[in-house]
Amino acid sequence: PAPWLRAEGFAVTRQPPAPRFPLGSTRGFCHPAGTWLLYLPCSWSIGLAAEPGCLPDWQMLSLFGVGAVLMRGAGCTINDMWDRDYDRKVARTASRPLAAGEISTLQSFVFLGGQLSLALCVLLCLNYYSIVLGAASLSLVITYPLMKRITYWPQLVLGLTFNWGALLGWSAIKGSCDWSVCLPLYLAGVAWTLVYDTIYAHQDKRDDVVIGVKSTALQFKENTKQWLSGFSLAMLLSLCVAGMNCSQTFPYYSSVAAVGAHLAHQIYTLDIDKPEDCWKKFASNRTVGVVLFTGIVLGNL
Repeated sequence: PAPWLRAEGFAVTRQPPAPRFPLGSTRGFCHPAGTWLLYLPCSWSIGLAAEPGCLPDWQMLSLFGVGAVLMRGAGCTINDMWDRDYDRKVARTASRPLAAGEISTLQSFVFLGGQLSLALCVLLCLNYYSIVLGAASLSLVITYPLMKRITYWPQLVLGLTFNWGALLGWSAIKGSCDWSVCLPLYLAGVAWTLVYDTIYAHQDKRDDVVIGVKSTALQFKENTKQWLSGFSLAMLLSLCVAGMNCSQTFPYYSSVAAVGAHLAHQIYTLDIDKPEDCWKKFASNRTVGVVLFTGIVLGNL
């Protein structure tokens, strides 16, 4: 039978679907949780770069927000293009349009070109240093989806990719990076990503074993909570170093303590064998980022 014959309720439709363009049907704009996790390190950096007694530059926050939506969308499109054969074999991802054959690779390339073109327009609004720094992240964006084929640490590469905004936000405000602040902030973000994306990876670990995809979830196995605790400690220490190097005050360190408490509760109550709990814990990390941003803003006033 034709591939478009499908049950709808108790009837069967024999009408082929209208042609679909990727916009709105790929994961091009993804779940908002991922966009927040990409955006928040940018907001931290912009907040820390604000002059003492001043609020963060709202125009720059807005610009980076648009950039985060576009680059998260582009990253999802690239990921789906690389992983379409794998996605067909995983229950949670089999319905993605590329994996399901609902759109073509050519359509995805066209859509990706549009996303990257718009993201470039955002990048060109920044200073020259930031343009070069931002462009340097593209190689990570493109190659990250391949890492799960060759290493059990793809979450580390995702961390290096997702937290580039911790460098870019500061340079967009100041004209260049102060590495005594930007580097520990970046490392804090990388450690944070290792926490939440390891939790995320536990959702698919059974399918991953079957199809040969690697992840920190498979690497850590039953020792996951110990590793997550170590990454959380590294994040908190790095945040303290970044704060000390830019003269942050009590509200900042209070927010760091609140982040630590949130992560401790997250790890303690995590059930790595329940996908729904893994998703709940993963999505709750937006709260971690917002709490830290609030502390940065208040600590700068």
